[in-house]
Amino acid sequence: MSPAARAATLQARRSARFVAWVRAWRAGLVPCDDAAAEISGDEEHMVSDVPGTWTDVSLTDAIAALSKLHPDEVRLVLPAPGDPRGLPGPGPFSGAALLAGEGVIAGGLGFVPEVRLHTSGSGDEFETVRWQVFVLPMTPPSTDAPSTAEAEAELSAELATATRTLAKLDIAQWRPELAGAIEALRKPDGATDLPPGYDPRARRLYARAAVLDRVLALAEHAAPGGAINGYEVQQRDAALRPLTTACRRALVAACNAPLL
Repeated sequence: MSPAARAATLQARRSARFVAWVRAWRAGLVPCDDAAAEISGDEEHMVSDVPGTWTDVSLTDAIAALSKLHPDEVRLVLPAPGDPRGLPGPGPFSGAALLAGEGVIAGGLGFVPEVRLHTSGSGDEFETVRWQVFVLPMTPPSTDAPSTAEAEAELSAELATATRTLAKLDIAQWRPELAGAIEALRKPDGATDLPPGYDPRARRLYARAAVLDRVLALAEHAAPGGAINGYEVQQRDAALRPLTTACRRALVAACNAPLL
């Protein structure tokens, strides 16, 4: 699959949609079934090790186990190597979330998605999503989270800096197919919408960060970026690194923002 085609099929982070729609459900703004449908989209989702169950359960049944939580008890974490912000400390959940680059904290439970690739008898490939549930240690919630206003300002500043650097490096010449891929990602779709209950700033920030997150994922898949030499690869990576961090923080701020 070409990078452009890959970009068109990249999903918005599943944990981000999980948090946003479960929080809206817990606020009484959407039904549980609708929340599960919005999270899964056209994928098949199953959940393992939900307390009180003995086999994998559907996403709807797993979400129902969170029926006593307040919306603010459900939050998104997007850790990265060297940046474990939001994690509850060392443990199985933190390790899995760090490996996946995403996770959900829902009261005393943690959810981490794993995408599994399957091949049908006819040779067609398809994916399923398995959420692993972890019982979390009793730790105070992380307070190192930017407001939507702070995250929006940080993202704008880093985007401007990265754009200037990448323009000097002439990435468009290295990767002409990126233009088509980015254009495809700019098309509106449900993956860049937050559910009812979020204010306009959070919606704007999420839509912007979700698209940018998928473009940055494409840049990673396209490594080393068609650069002319190793020095330019290093320059590109140095330009994208702070932008990637700002993008993750923007998604966290938007999804965890107070509901109206």
